[in-house]
Formats: sequence, C-alpha cells, structure tokens
Amino acid sequence: MAKVELKKPIVDEISACIKDAQSVVLVDYCGLTVEQDTQLRKNLREAGITYKVYKNTLMNFAFKGTEFEGLSEYLEGPNAIAVSTDDATAPARVLSDFAKTANKLEIKAGVVEGTVYDAKGMASIASIPSREVLISKLLGSLQSPVTNFARVLNQLAEKGGASACVAAAAEAEPAPAE
Repeated sequence: MAKVELKKPIVDEISACIKDAQSVVLVDYCGLTVEQDTQLRKNLREAGITYKVYKNTLMNFAFKGTEFEGLSEYLEGPNAIAVSTDDATAPARVLSDFAKTANKLEIKAGVVEGTVYDAKGMASIASIPSREVLISKLLGSLQSPVTNFARVLNQLAEKGGASACVAAAAEAEPAPAE
C-alpha cells in the first residue's frame, strides 16, 4: 500500500474535525510532562474542545482550501491543534489559563471565526469571557433599570399612590411670585 493511501484517512480525519469549527488554535506542546499533558487534555475535554497531535504535513494538507489555511505558516516544530465547534474563544481561554501553570505550553496562532491571529492576538481573545458570561452580564445590565423602576413604583404605592406624591410635591413648592 502506498504511503499516500495510508495518510489520506488521517488528512480526512483532520478535515472532518475542522469542518464545522468556530476556532482552531495551534500550540507547541513540547516540554510538557505526562502529568501536565494529561491535565491539559482533561481540561480541554471538559470544555468540549477536541485536542489532537498530528504531523505538520498532514495538517497542512487538511488546511489547504479552508479558512484555516493561514495556520500553515506556523506549522514548524511539534504542534497540536485544539478545535471548538461551540465556543469560539474557549480553546484560547483554556490553553492560556493552562499555560500560566505550564510555561512550556505555547500558543502559536489560531483562527477564530475565519480570522487568523498570531500569538498576541490569541492572548487578546483568551481574555474574552465565555458566551454564557457575556449573556449573563447583558441580562444583568438590562434587569437593573427595570428593577429600579419597580422599586420606585412600589415606594409610590406605599405612600398612597401617585396622587399623594403629587399633592406632597405641590405643598413643598413655593408659590410663584407675581
């Protein structure tokens, strides 16, 4: 069997993995201990992220003609890819958090929603909160004015309604001078 026939299934596997991906992050894992690598894989799996180590040439073939083709220039040395189909910022966030404790892990580059970012760009993306956190912050900011308005209405009702407040305000105002 020819070498090409043996490698085609692996290229197809990579292509299938990145097909519906919102983001793909390329990392240099060289120097990680077995314990660190096991913990990294566990963290990524819990976040719903696929993490695999492939040969650079096979990744290069899989990236050709896709939005991830820009990662080809970073395919030097040992590399692994982290792929997320749900949360575009999750791979960068999880890898960046892990890199704080394992300084050998290096994020090389990534593609997030079709845009290629270098290591600095991926560091910026890693600081973006998850979608769920952003939605909860938005809902909290929308809820705050409504809650304050409800409190004001409740206080008005406790004081005897709006007519009592208008009458109290009229008594407090000085009469216009003529």
